[in-house]
Amino acid sequence: MPIEIRRLYPGDDALVMRIADDVFDEPVRPDRLASYLAQSGHFMIVALAEDVVVGQCAAVMHRHPDKAPELYVDEVGVSPAFQQQGIARGMLDAMFALGREHGCEEAWVGTEPDNLPARALYEGRKEAHGEAETFVMYVYRL
Repeated sequence: MPIEIRRLYPGDDALVMRIADDVFDEPVRPDRLASYLAQSGHFMIVALAEDVVVGQCAAVMHRHPDKAPELYVDEVGVSPAFQQQGIARGMLDAMFALGREHGCEEAWVGTEPDNLPARALYEGRKEAHGEAETFVMYVYRL
């Protein structure tokens, strides 16, 4: 089955109405998706198989007053039925290309220490291109 990897733009909400299992952490709300896509510097790449979203990669661009913008990859998710097919790597490569198009010189990714598939994805990218580092990000609830 061919997989199409594409960027979502404002108004592409209808493309995300059919979603395979476990692509997102929670159900996608159309109002939240529309708001996300409308924000400048918010990017989403999806993988489609026969018009069903089987993967997603979301990132935001962080602008600085004293250096080039950076891309922060928030999430990468692929339905278990479609894993181990290079979909996550394809989406991540597309997201990094999008970051470069917008002037980003670095991309940041993070994952939990026990998320071995994500670490393999990020470390594989580092070995191939020498650009990305794997790290653990701490989140504080305020």
